[in-house]
Amino acid sequence: MMKNILAAAVLGSALSFGAIASAEDITVGANVGNVPWEFQDDTGAIVGFEVDLATEVAKRLGRDIKIENIPFNGLFSAVQSGRIDMAMSSITITEKRLAEVSFAQPYYDSDQSLTVTAASGLKGLADMSGKVIGVDTGSTGDMWATENQTKYGFAEIRRFEGLAPAMLDLGNGRIDGYISDIPALQYYSKDKPEFAVVERIPTGEQYSMMFAKDAPLAAEVSTIITALKEEGFVQATHKKWFGSDPEATTSTATVMDMPALK
Repeated sequence: MMKNILAAAVLGSALSFGAIASAEDITVGANVGNVPWEFQDDTGAIVGFEVDLATEVAKRLGRDIKIENIPFNGLFSAVQSGRIDMAMSSITITEKRLAEVSFAQPYYDSDQSLTVTAASGLKGLADMSGKVIGVDTGSTGDMWATENQTKYGFAEIRRFEGLAPAMLDLGNGRIDGYISDIPALQYYSKDKPEFAVVERIPTGEQYSMMFAKDAPLAAEVSTIITALKEEGFVQATHKKWFGSDPEATTSTATVMDMPALK
């Protein structure tokens, strides 16, 4: 979920994961509700691909984690101010962000996508002229839609704080299409035949955990992720949440360097 670094500091309420936070806990910011990365299951527990990964990382560090539910745009200021130790929410590594924050090595490759209602008959971006598009505020989808609004003739771009409200408006006909991360939409719509992911939008994104600029924890976590890939933990977590093994050439299965400014 590639988001612009915005100064917004609207922070959600804390959601404890495990024990009450202590000085030894790792405080992790996440936009809870971001399936299948971090969301609440039917019991109210916070679960997801990145929750499993962060929990194991913390375990390797001999620490527990506390998850704070923070709107996506607030994650950047939260790590920069030191309010949280790291952030996760399918955050895409970009050159612009690397100037302001640090990332561990990537662990997921992704693109954007267009989702519509099955009943609409819309087949792809070529059908979206004059239509209202929904995006996540500050995301890759937001950036892409803004840059390509004239090309595809979008009548309006409406911005949402997460997948759930956007999909609610899509289902109610308030927007005609929703542009967001393809793994999240494929996961969300797999048992909802009223929605259809009709087009992949190539953006070449890679996700990782985000930290304050040059924070020592970033390198520590990156080293642990190397071990978790070599042991097959990250690949097994992918299979748990997506139902298949990751391709061997992807960052989910391949050890990679920590990203740095070019």
